[in-house]
Amino acid sequence: MTTSKGVSLAARKRFRLTSDDLWGYAFIGVSMLVFCIFTLYPVISAVETSFLKYRPFGSQYIKWQNYAETFKNALFYKATKNTLVYTAVVVPLSLLLAFSIAIMILPFPRKVQSVFKSIYYLPGIASGVALSVVWLWIYDSSPQGLFNQVLSFLHLPTQNWLSSSKTSMLSLMFMALMSGQGSNIIIYIAALLGIDNSYFEAAELDGATFMQKVRYIVFPLVKPTTLFLLVTGVIGSFQVFMNAFMMTGGGPDNSTTMIGLLIYKNAFEYSKYGLACAQAILLAIVIAIISLLQFKLMGVDVEY
Repeated sequence: MTTSKGVSLAARKRFRLTSDDLWGYAFIGVSMLVFCIFTLYPVISAVETSFLKYRPFGSQYIKWQNYAETFKNALFYKATKNTLVYTAVVVPLSLLLAFSIAIMILPFPRKVQSVFKSIYYLPGIASGVALSVVWLWIYDSSPQGLFNQVLSFLHLPTQNWLSSSKTSMLSLMFMALMSGQGSNIIIYIAALLGIDNSYFEAAELDGATFMQKVRYIVFPLVKPTTLFLLVTGVIGSFQVFMNAFMMTGGGPDNSTTMIGLLIYKNAFEYSKYGLACAQAILLAIVIAIISLLQFKLMGVDVEY
């Protein structure tokens, strides 16, 4: 029979901290400190500010008025609609494009694969501002714009790509599809290289076609990767800001105003910090709900 004294001695030995434990806690402590200062505190502060009519000196507590104003604001619903449309088009097409390019790159030798991956990843190295400047030239509504030069060569009428509500959103979508696939392609190639060749050899013995291999072997085995890219892609598209801010400023007629741009304008142009924080909190809740739904619907048979 073990005495209470024996139990306490055993527990004391079990929880005795060694020098390695202390070093581990020290390294974790640095990360936790950075997290608390730059993530946790801003989130808590944003939640608190969302209930205030914020002023640098003497903020006023107004309960749920910022949230009520948000739900009464027609521009908020338009920005939400624009963001949803942008997400519904850009994210699936991005995954399809990245997957297709990865499939085409895979048969090449590793060195050639590295060249292609470097080429596709180059736009990701450049800043969003630099990319926007290049695309502003491409979409220039004058005859000197690249796309308008192509239309003129084909004897077609030129377009005001960013100044028309009919083409402005499509222009931002095309820009996102053409300049943001590098990391997705690299991740898909890594997933494809992890598939055992025995699956393909068995499929070839059964006379499977290329599309049958893709459908019945590749798709199921890269599903965890697809789910990861889908979740991160949706989160990124709901937070899109730089493209709309630099290219159109939300116009024309707010046809390209996204949630992120609306929050920015409320905070830094109209000084409505409480309203901006309330909209940011609502955006975070929407993103969390959509992410959970994606895991619920697609993550049933996914192993991590």
